[in-house]
Amino acid sequence: MRRNPTRQFSVIAVFTALVCIATISFTVYVPSTRGYFNVGETMVYAAAILFGPFVGAFAGGVGSMLADIFLGYYYYAPATLVIKALEGFAVGFLNERGRAFVEAYTRRELKIFTIEMGLLVGALVSLVGFLYYSGFVELYSGIFSTENPTLNLFIPAEFWFGVGAFTVLMVTFLAVFSEPEYGFAIISCIFGGLLMVFGYFLYEQFFLGVFAFAEVPINIGQMVIGLTVATPIVKVVKRTLPQLKS
Repeated sequence: MRRNPTRQFSVIAVFTALVCIATISFTVYVPSTRGYFNVGETMVYAAAILFGPFVGAFAGGVGSMLADIFLGYYYYAPATLVIKALEGFAVGFLNERGRAFVEAYTRRELKIFTIEMGLLVGALVSLVGFLYYSGFVELYSGIFSTENPTLNLFIPAEFWFGVGAFTVLMVTFLAVFSEPEYGFAIISCIFGGLLMVFGYFLYEQFFLGVFAFAEVPINIGQMVIGLTVATPIVKVVKRTLPQLKS
């Protein structure tokens, strides 16, 4: 994408809003840490992969912080601004660096690498979902209400095994028929997501004084679901608007 200041500002504004909306649209409260699960990572990763580290950092940090304030988790807002900005920057930076090394590998090697990343993500989706997101859950949407559950439902463990299998198939399809180099985007999201997990762990442990370990699997779930959803979003946007390719 050309570095047009007006266009860059518009992109930052749009993705900051999208990160905020994605974060508040679907949440699960975590009593032990007074935090919450959300799907904001989907837009943080999409912004970083599509437009690079600086858009990813601003949209991720500011958009997520605004969501914390809107939902009443103001005690997380300062940390969120820093942690999500670092996450967005890391994903965008590593993805750009990864693309620079594409020419050093054969197409077959890139396909194998991406399929391996797909297997890793699929296994993580199945494992984390099975251990921490199965059973009866209360879902909240900040769009409708921040106090009362929007939906109560039962999620069977088989659901997450299905999601994991679908993720593997989706990434394999991308690797074989479309973008064999997409493994670099996946590994970038994993690294950025682990920064997010570690950042919140430190903040909760040393500043909030809560049981920080309780939210580690929750944040890993955010990372895994975020990159799983962001992958097709990025693909659709690139195909629909090829001029966005950098």
